[in-house]
Amino acid sequence: SRIHEITKIDMWFLKQYQELYELEKEISKYTIESLDKALLLEAKQKGFADRQIAHMLDCLESDIYNKRDQLGIQRVYKLVDTCAAEFSASTPYYYSTFEEKMQIKGGEPFSDNESKVSDRKKVIVLGSGPNRIGQGIEFDYCCVHGVLASSECNYETIMINCNPETVSTDFDIADKLYFEPVFWEHIYDIIRFEKPEGVIVQLGGQTALKLAEKLDRYGIKIIGTSFKSLDLAEDRGSFSTLLKNNDIPYPEFGVAETADQALNLADELDFPILVRPSYVLGGQGMKIVINKEELESHVVDLLRKIPNNKLLLDHYLDGAIEAEADAICDGENVYIIGIMEHIEPCGIHSGDSNATLPVFNLGEFVLQQIKDHTHKIALALNTKGLINIQYAIKNDKVYVIEANPRASRTVPFIAKAYNEPYVNYATKVMLGHNKVSDFKFKPELNGYAIKQPVFSFNKFYNVNKQLGPEMKSTGESILFIDSLKEDEFYDLYARRKMYL
Repeated sequence: SRIHEITKIDMWFLKQYQELYELEKEISKYTIESLDKALLLEAKQKGFADRQIAHMLDCLESDIYNKRDQLGIQRVYKLVDTCAAEFSASTPYYYSTFEEKMQIKGGEPFSDNESKVSDRKKVIVLGSGPNRIGQGIEFDYCCVHGVLASSECNYETIMINCNPETVSTDFDIADKLYFEPVFWEHIYDIIRFEKPEGVIVQLGGQTALKLAEKLDRYGIKIIGTSFKSLDLAEDRGSFSTLLKNNDIPYPEFGVAETADQALNLADELDFPILVRPSYVLGGQGMKIVINKEELESHVVDLLRKIPNNKLLLDHYLDGAIEAEADAICDGENVYIIGIMEHIEPCGIHSGDSNATLPVFNLGEFVLQQIKDHTHKIALALNTKGLINIQYAIKNDKVYVIEANPRASRTVPFIAKAYNEPYVNYATKVMLGHNKVSDFKFKPELNGYAIKQPVFSFNKFYNVNKQLGPEMKSTGESILFIDSLKEDEFYDLYARRKMYL
């Protein structure tokens, strides 16, 4: 039996919580009009987000932001001394804070902002934030190579990320690093301060991608694929219309916002049904249901956990093989960097599947369908940069599961397997610096590269170890083999037969 220790909480922490609680109660007595500068400044210095304060005052987040702006309550950026004060640090590594404006005799009040804005043309790369299941080091790889490629195109590079465990937050990668949460309030303040040419959202996974809507609404340029195309790919109804217009097969689907709508859709789609919320990390909340009781229970649970989120219901192609293609597109030309075949059948999250590069069991007829669909979708979405498309193959017919016009977690794997800097190329395409045809692609791979997920179930004792559409792996490794006759591959392939 496991021994559980009772940990005593230090009174210092409890007092900090009490202070925050008392401040929240005090702020809640006011309205947006009556809240004074001193109290708002104190709230920001104590770490309250604009969104939290807006909730206390029953107003919009933008109302709080505008109030701060009017009162001059703005972030200032301080330099992190990476040399431990032994000698002068010149590393451009910043964090934000709120401080009282200082007064110098005979002068205007000012805040000591240690980040100095240059007159160079700039590009901001949004990172993926803290490593989480469903999003991690793969996107950090993409961000680093995106920063380096932007620098090669003579941009001043600005990285925004808040994970000390990643290479993207090494102070010598970007010209400037803002060690800040990948959260709208922080991002917008930095954008207003630095005034970049645009922002790259394709490389930081779903965390960065979800900020595209706000960037577009505020008139901030998104470098690469536009928000309209990003949103079209996520909107199942619009995307399915695109597929239909291009004569591309897809599983029957429906969109529901209530449990009643989901139950009505079930009669049309036929079970089993894959239920998934939109704009989530690592397949969070995805589940395959086999009857109306399971469907209703899962939909009610999802709507409680993720309110105001549209739910996508797809007829699940039982026993299908899953494959995925990654490509670079400049809006006119498409180059497929790799097609991978999953060992496990369709229904296991792509992040949890073993997969081979190149494919090992798909014929030329199926491969040609994948290539044709990839070209059509990339061009129809007017993709500028990377795109990942996931496919289900049943009875030699290729169905599209979903398309993501961004870097996927498999792009670094393909880049390492083929020894090609695909993210570098894609970033230069996003920036309009190069066309796809400018690059001489020379992939090098003898034999096969197999992507193998890494699980940490020994660290998470109560997690159900059964794999499904919600991602559970915490990393991946790469296995190179010369031939499919090797024992390691037979062990993997046996899993597909087990699932089928």
